Amino acid sequence: MSINWYVLSAIILLSLCSLLTRCTYMLFGDRIPLPDNVRSALRYAPVAALIAIIIPELLPLSYSPSDLLNPRALAAVSAIALFIITRNSLAVILGGMVSLWLIEFVFSVVF
Repeated sequence: MSINWYVLSAIILLSLCSLLTRCTYMLFGDRIPLPDNVRSALRYAPVAALIAIIIPELLPLSYSPSDLLNPRALAAVSAIALFIITRNSLAVILGGMVSLWLIEFVFSVVF
């Protein structure tokens, strides 16, 4: 069995970079104060990350009339409506998943 040193070193270096970038704030936390504009910008980081994960799943890469009936997009619309009504995160998660399963079941029967 031969060891591919390039792949092994890439894995080790990427792991080290990931560890350093994620642990820096915990290690230096209060010793290096962040400016107020950086603190206010970091408030939006979780929302931006969530949007970056969800939007590519909902929007199709190719646009055709059949893409309008995307089960994921329809379930997302129902989850948004459920959030507006209830303002409950657990209800959004459960309701969105149940609506996705129901829509996919209906699509599998109809189409």
